[in-house]
Amino acid sequence: MDMIPFNKPHLTGKELHYIAEAHALGQLAGDGQFTRYCSQWLEQQSGSPKALLTHSCTAALEMAALLADIQPGDEVIMPSFTFVSTANAFVLRGGVPVFVDIRPDTLNIDERLIEAAITPRTKAIVPVHYAGVACEMDTIMAIAARHNLLVIEDAAQGVMSRYKGRMLGTLGHLGCYSFHETKNVISGEGGALLINLPELVQRAEILREKGTNRSQFFRGQVDKYTWVDMGSSYLPGELIAAFLWAQVQEAEAITAQRLALWQRYHDAFAALEQAGRLRRPIIAEGCTHNAHMYYLLLRDGQDRDAFIQAMRAEGIACVFHYVPLHSAPQGRRAARTHGELPLTLEMSERLVRLPLWLDLGEAQARVIATACRLLGGA
Repeated sequence: MDMIPFNKPHLTGKELHYIAEAHALGQLAGDGQFTRYCSQWLEQQSGSPKALLTHSCTAALEMAALLADIQPGDEVIMPSFTFVSTANAFVLRGGVPVFVDIRPDTLNIDERLIEAAITPRTKAIVPVHYAGVACEMDTIMAIAARHNLLVIEDAAQGVMSRYKGRMLGTLGHLGCYSFHETKNVISGEGGALLINLPELVQRAEILREKGTNRSQFFRGQVDKYTWVDMGSSYLPGELIAAFLWAQVQEAEAITAQRLALWQRYHDAFAALEQAGRLRRPIIAEGCTHNAHMYYLLLRDGQDRDAFIQAMRAEGIACVFHYVPLHSAPQGRRAARTHGELPLTLEMSERLVRLPLWLDLGEAQARVIATACRLLGGA
């Protein structure tokens, strides 16, 4: 029996052609023709003043921490139920992640708990849009305005998702995207930083170019470029951008196909949810998601682990997700929590992700049938 993998990268068919074209153009380092194409596409889609491609979402988050001027001891509020890069970007600057609990419906940061976690050391709020479903951004932005805080969206999973009609990544002051091979639109590794405050654009370009004003030089704004600020090498190579260009051109079609697969899962597990065997994902009002993942919340951790093992024995790869950062060794050393975070712990133990990739096709029927049988629904 062939194993159905959890993820399988999708090709649109143009990737290798564009990679060959990038080679023929003679520029394989960053900021060539395909980087410009992708950046312009992001700006047109999002309405953000500036989109800068990066070599990963981690790089975009690190740039955001630099732009936020995080200093040792500064606090940054975020969920513990997230990938390690969300916290690492700020810890690298000496910042202290302050973890708050998540909502029971979307598994996003609970906006009702943020204000109580703010102290005189708080510098920023980092909402993470879990599974491409938006956080309650109106409330978060209002809290930030009251306390003069920067909002940095971790929209790694949120390309093509919207909140009240606006693309994720454009609602905060800065937004971070991922194009990792497990995401919807991919380049293997890759990311982008959306700069939604025009006054941060020039410094963002400098930070991304190793602290030099190289971008201004190529636009003819200065006669030579030099070292003017701190920075690092956050650019992707042009081969990565060429691959990504093939993907973003098909972003709407990719999203539509994923949504169809997501809905097939959702419909199939309705009866099991009614019977109390599991809980399906909840899409909050005002959110248009991108079908980044399909997960189930089983009754407890023992149920979840047994399900993963049983599915694997049937040739289907299902996986859990984040180990809460506040429970990890580095999380205990470098961060603190606001409250006990009971929902973070509970949901992380109950959650299982099902295979969801664009060419899943008929294999999805096998996943559904097997899962329903194992969970007592068939």
